[in-house]
Amino acid sequence: METMGTWLRREREQRGIALEEIADTTRIPVKTLELIETGRFDELPGETFTKGFLRAYARSVGVRCEDVLARYGMEIRARDVQPVPVRLSIPPQDRGRRFGLAIALVVFAILATLAMSFLLRPRTQDRPEQLSQSSSVEAVSRA
Repeated sequence: METMGTWLRREREQRGIALEEIADTTRIPVKTLELIETGRFDELPGETFTKGFLRAYARSVGVRCEDVLARYGMEIRARDVQPVPVRLSIPPQDRGRRFGLAIALVVFAILATLAMSFLLRPRTQDRPEQLSQSSSVEAVSRA
């Protein structure tokens, strides 16, 4: 299937109309008409302007506006459609590795928590009772 731009150019050439003549009747610059005929719609100012240019071009050539806009819509939609990426399932051996890694991380977290609790526990219970009682008696007698 030919693009809309080549179709419009073919229709214009069959009727023997020069591009400059269309530019004079529609007041659309020749450069813009060339962009339309080559199908470079991304370089045009915007979709609203593009549709207006296409309507004016179609009227000046003698083609139905609805046909031109329908072709434009199909061409734009076809350009915007992107294939959906296929998600491959994870092979069973990779699942086992990931599960093993998760278990190892949980065990490591538990061991790290236990180690930190032993290292950071209060040291007041480690002092012998005699020292703690004698130091408190001395502190009271000094006062």
